[in-house]
Amino acid sequence: MIKDLSVALRSVPLPRPWGPDVPRNHVLLVTLALDDGRSGTGISWTPQIGAHAVKALLEHDVRDAVIGLPAHPGVVWDRLSAHLAETGRSGIVPIAMAGVDLALWDLECGERSLVDVLGPRRESVPVYGSGVNLHYTLDELTAQAARWAAAGYPAVKIKVGRPSLAEDVARVAAVREVIGPDTALMIDANQRWDLHRARTALRALERFEPSWIEEPLPADDLAAHVELRRSTGTPIAVGENVATAHGFRDLLTAGACDVVQPNVVRVGGITPFLRIADLARVFDVPVYPHLLTELSGQLALALHHPAMVERVEDASLADLGLLADPSPVEISGAELRATGAPTRWSAGRSE
Repeated sequence: MIKDLSVALRSVPLPRPWGPDVPRNHVLLVTLALDDGRSGTGISWTPQIGAHAVKALLEHDVRDAVIGLPAHPGVVWDRLSAHLAETGRSGIVPIAMAGVDLALWDLECGERSLVDVLGPRRESVPVYGSGVNLHYTLDELTAQAARWAAAGYPAVKIKVGRPSLAEDVARVAAVREVIGPDTALMIDANQRWDLHRARTALRALERFEPSWIEEPLPADDLAAHVELRRSTGTPIAVGENVATAHGFRDLLTAGACDVVQPNVVRVGGITPFLRIADLARVFDVPVYPHLLTELSGQLALALHHPAMVERVEDASLADLGLLADPSPVEISGAELRATGAPTRWSAGRSE
C-alpha cells in the first residue's frame, strides 16, 4: 500500500533556450513510499507554465487521495482520475498524475527496464532531429539542420508560424536545401494558425514535400482539423496538447489526423499512454511519442506500429541531467536502443 508521497521541484536550465521566455524546463520528482519499505520515483514536467500549481496539487489533493491505495498503476490512475475530475481532465491534472503513475511504474519495473516489462517489438528505433527554433535566425537554423544532416538523421523537424508566410517559405526552403531531398522534413506550427492561414501556408510549403504538418491549428478545434485534412495532401500530426483518451478517440473517429503524438507526461503517464496507443492501433494510425527522448524511446520500442523518436537538440532528459547512470537507452548515430537498465532519476542541474 502507498504510505506517503513527496515532491521536489527543480528548474533545469536549457543549454539552448526555447525562446526568450523559455530558458529552462521545470521538473517535479514525485516519490511514493510504500508500507513495505520500498519507494519509487517518477516525474511531472512542464517547460514553462504551472509547475508550482502542479506541486501544490500533488502535495495536497493527490497525496491525500493515493495514501492507502495499492501500488498498482492502473488501479491508482483510475481512482485518482475520478477523484480529480472536478478540477478537469487536462492541464495540470494529468501532469500531476504522471508523476504518480511513473513512480508506480518505477516500482513495477524494479531492477528491470521499462522495455522489458512492456515487451520489446523491435531492437531499435530511428531518431529524428528536432529543434525549438522559430526564434533562430536563418543562419542559426541552417547551421542546426547541417548538424543533423552530418549526424545522419533520417528526418528533421523545424518550427513554422513566423509572422510572414514568406519567412516560413524561405526558412523551409533553406533547410530542405541543406538536408537534401532524401531526408524527411517535418514542420511544426505549434497551434499558431487558423484554418484559412493553414490552408494558405500548406499550399505554399507543399513543394518542399513535408512529411507532416504538426499542430497546424488549436489542439481542441476538431472540426477545423477535419476540414484541413480534407483540403491538403500533407499528413497531419496532432496530440502533444491532447490530454485524454477521449480527445484522441474524437480525433481518430473524425478522421482528423494521420499521426498521433501523445506526450507521456501530458496525458498522465505510461498507463494512459498505453491505452491511447491501443486505441490508435485500432484505427491503424501510428503513434510517435512526443519529446522526453529516453522515456519516449522506451515506449516506441514496445509500440505495435514502427515509430521515430524525437530528439530536441541538447534537451533530452540526459542532456538536462535528469537521468542517473546507467541510462535506460543509448543513441548511436541515428538509432536508439534499450540498454536493459531501469530508469533512474536524478535531481538535475537546478538553478
